[in-house]
Amino acid sequence: MSKTTLRRVSAAMNAAGFTLLLAYAVPAAGQVSKPFDFSIKNIMRGPELYGRQPDNVRWSADSRWIYFTWLEPGTDWRETPKQFRVRAVPGAKPERVSIQQVDSTGYRFAPSERSHNGRYSVVEFNGDLFINDLTAGTIRRLTQTVEAEHSPQFSANDREIFFVRSNNIYSIDLSSGFLRQVTDIRQGPAPTDSSRAQGQRGRLEQQQRDLFESVRDRIRADSIARLDRLQRDSLGLRPVYVQSTEQVSDFSISPTGTSLLITTRTPASGPRTTDIPQYITRTGYTEELRVRTKVGDTEQRGRVALITLPSATITWLKTFSADTTTGGFDLLGWNDAGTRALIYAYTGDNKMRFLQTVDPKGKLTTLETARDTAWIGGPCSECGGWYGGGAGRVWYVSEVDGFSHLYTIAPDGTRKQQLTKGRWEVRDVALSPDDRWFYLTTNQVSPFEQHLYRLPTPGGTMEKITTKTGKHTAVVSPDGLLVADVYSYVNRPPDLFLLNDRPGAEMSQLTVSPSAEWLSFAWIVPEIVMIPASDGVQVPAHIYKPSDMHAQPNGAAVIFVHGAGYLHNVGNFWSEYPREYMFNQFLASKGYTVVDLDYRGSDGYGRDWRTAIYRHMGGRDLQDQVDASKYLVQSVGVDPKRIGIYGGSYGGFITLMALFTESPHFRAGAALRSVTDWAHYNQGYTSNILNLPQNDTLAYRQSSPIYYAQGLQDPLLMAHGMVDTNVHFQDIVRLTQRFIELGKTRWELAAYPVEDHAFVRPSSWADEYRRIYELFERYLPARNSSK
Repeated sequence: MSKTTLRRVSAAMNAAGFTLLLAYAVPAAGQVSKPFDFSIKNIMRGPELYGRQPDNVRWSADSRWIYFTWLEPGTDWRETPKQFRVRAVPGAKPERVSIQQVDSTGYRFAPSERSHNGRYSVVEFNGDLFINDLTAGTIRRLTQTVEAEHSPQFSANDREIFFVRSNNIYSIDLSSGFLRQVTDIRQGPAPTDSSRAQGQRGRLEQQQRDLFESVRDRIRADSIARLDRLQRDSLGLRPVYVQSTEQVSDFSISPTGTSLLITTRTPASGPRTTDIPQYITRTGYTEELRVRTKVGDTEQRGRVALITLPSATITWLKTFSADTTTGGFDLLGWNDAGTRALIYAYTGDNKMRFLQTVDPKGKLTTLETARDTAWIGGPCSECGGWYGGGAGRVWYVSEVDGFSHLYTIAPDGTRKQQLTKGRWEVRDVALSPDDRWFYLTTNQVSPFEQHLYRLPTPGGTMEKITTKTGKHTAVVSPDGLLVADVYSYVNRPPDLFLLNDRPGAEMSQLTVSPSAEWLSFAWIVPEIVMIPASDGVQVPAHIYKPSDMHAQPNGAAVIFVHGAGYLHNVGNFWSEYPREYMFNQFLASKGYTVVDLDYRGSDGYGRDWRTAIYRHMGGRDLQDQVDASKYLVQSVGVDPKRIGIYGGSYGGFITLMALFTESPHFRAGAALRSVTDWAHYNQGYTSNILNLPQNDTLAYRQSSPIYYAQGLQDPLLMAHGMVDTNVHFQDIVRLTQRFIELGKTRWELAAYPVEDHAFVRPSSWADEYRRIYELFERYLPARNSSK
């Protein structure tokens, strides 16, 4: 590696606020350093180059180890992440946890439930339960069964542990080991005593009773036996019966063990699912995958009930949801006293969310009603719970003032308090084991950073724990002394760091995920610019300039459109589109100016930004791309006849809409794994934004590219995996047929027979992005050419 390259790498890393571990980037003495192969084929190797980030980070119960999934840098793309652990001390090196170790010690790092006195934690691992004595440092196995146990929690006095097995609640006494079944929930109607026959058969039975003493004796004996059975049953568990197709989906038992909340789910009746053919198979025969329904098809129903124990009296709750059969429920647990449980209830159209408590008699109290004319959402929209002992206090996150913020309220709905406020978002909330602190992940500094803060539970001043510019995804240790932080910067993929739980603490790096090959290249930090939109709003964007890559501008530009719609891609953190991050730099090195917008509908900018696409996808979000095209012409000097556009999934959808409806602003486009007709996408995502196709035909028609296919004038590349279980290959096939019938000629389709929505094989990625580059090279010609 040249001294110039080293200076460029070091400068980029210093901009991120930490020192590069050069041991991974500099070849050993005597080795000859090869220049980085900055080709499409090489960068599309993906995680072999930039690494697999530490994921599923969790602490051991004693706060001595950090466990996570990961792979060492440079690992073959075919390998799946493995289990690792690292000691929670600066400079420690991660070590693989073998399959045998996972099987024998998995209980050490599985997510745990802490006892009220703080001494114990209980974990579920591989379907069995283990209890950790955090004071003595010992571990005891509680169950070893074929049936799986899960969802353990301590009783109010910490003497019992309640858990779920086979859709029923059990408890185990920690001192004696005594196991008892708490509920007996059964599917199907309750049995009834057979009534006497009627009509001709009834007359025959009456004749038998009148004629034969032996029959009368038998009837008498059966009656006595029935009474004895009923008396015995009254002393044991009373069965609770639900509908024959109704499945118990979630439980929450009170700490006293006397009240139980359940939610149930009744599968949809007669839904039709899409079958996806697989052509490349082991057998040589075509095989089919049965995947999902389409939006607007029949949906499952749900309801919530309170069961009083041990009498097994069941009360189906009438929440304030306008449609309790199609709305959803989240059970957020009971207060320590067992006097109230907390519920989120949603209307079927997801335009209202009710935060409610329920007491052991089934009385509901509504603490907050959130309404949104578009749909309920935002970061941490399902976050909530109790804190404080006894009757406790409720905390929750709401977007009611336009941004997701933290609130607390008394269980009776009084003394509501907003703990955070401003034009920024609370992204995540965790409560310290001692209930002293809320640990918040927010973008308070700017939409382009995420940091960890702690806030006293009564309210007060937020203390910023992390300091380095970028994105921090942090988990505080059980003892509250340390923080495991997965940190990234724009040109540095996520890695695991350790720091003390105090403001401004220094970070110690524990993993290095990128390969030495990837680290040897001077990856740029694209500038963040604000693009003036036609409605007066400033839209954030990354801009990749040829000068950043020491290249001469060629007068052309490309707009990259991120996918998912609701996703955050512009910021001082590692992109969720790492291959595109590299490809955009490749384009810049060839003279193209590239911009990447957080257009309307993206994550990170509050409620109004999130819902700006309601009932019209391809409206305001597409206009932001048009405004970016104008910006490139007016502010960068790009030739208006030489602007391309590309993106995948939602980005592919926007690309289609751009070429079909805004042709003057775009010369060519590549639409990858694109939605072409929203009536063919799924229920959860689509119905929130466009309602149901049978109820809002206008929203679906104005949002679906297939209705505008006649507008195609410019060259279009379509690429799609044939085994796409998310946006089905049928989507692009239907659009292809539409082109054929319309006589359109300036399009091509690249089909990938073994790929799902997210490609896996580097050869597929390389082929796809080679085609994109060749499209732009072919159709974004010299400055003086005509369109």
